[in-house]
Amino acid sequence: MTSATIRRLCTSSIIVLGLSQNHLANAFVSPQNSASAVRTSWATPTPPTTLSRQKKQFSNTCLGLTGLEGGGIEELWNSYLSALETNPLLVKSVTAGVILGAADLAGQSIQQATAKSKDGSTASSSGVDIARFLRFAFFGFILQAPWNHYYYLLLDGALPPTEDPFTATTGIKVVIDQFVQAPIFTVIIFGFLGILEGKTLDDIKKQLDEDYADTMFANWKLWVPATVVNIAFCPPILRVLFLNVVFFFWSIFLSLKLNKNEDAA
Repeated sequence: MTSATIRRLCTSSIIVLGLSQNHLANAFVSPQNSASAVRTSWATPTPPTTLSRQKKQFSNTCLGLTGLEGGGIEELWNSYLSALETNPLLVKSVTAGVILGAADLAGQSIQQATAKSKDGSTASSSGVDIARFLRFAFFGFILQAPWNHYYYLLLDGALPPTEDPFTATTGIKVVIDQFVQAPIFTVIIFGFLGILEGKTLDDIKKQLDEDYADTMFANWKLWVPATVVNIAFCPPILRVLFLNVVFFFWSIFLSLKLNKNEDAA
């Protein structure tokens, strides 16, 4: 699989949120210029005039697509990028809260549909568990986004991005992310959401004993390749956004895993 193909996959993931390929292009650069753009975005802020020129330059060239200008979407995407540069932590937190809340709603729908299928019931659903939805949205806003914001600042600061996406540095960062950071953060997720649900420490420990190993194996199946794409191809400023898109699907898994006892209730 070529670098260009993987870059397209990275771009397509963010399109899931409703961002067009054309306008997402403003945040990515061509393979020839990726290293300098990443170094610039990490080391020194891009002047507004330069950023504006870059947006115009790439708006019609990403993935070879042209003629897809859409004023409303373009303005929305550019406004998002500007807000991301001005208030990165707040924007990432709000985005994560929305995405993880939506993921839990999806998880609840799947859970209710599965329960109906097992029972053979045609009755209407029991409705949305608002408290559960708010827990996941709060988790995204107050923990997931801030954790990853500062984690990637630390990781990219200690091991700056390289010109070639596939280097020893990229490999080391993926190993650190998935085999040091991820196991720790997963324990924090279990504890944080458990406390919000009113569980005792013994309850949280029991759930970790039952579900932690399975959760980590599932995590690595999804997040090892996703992390390779994120670290190798995404500009630092968009790392958390890409992570949030993937986290939508991961949060559905977590929502079902952490609330599986509701099926038996």
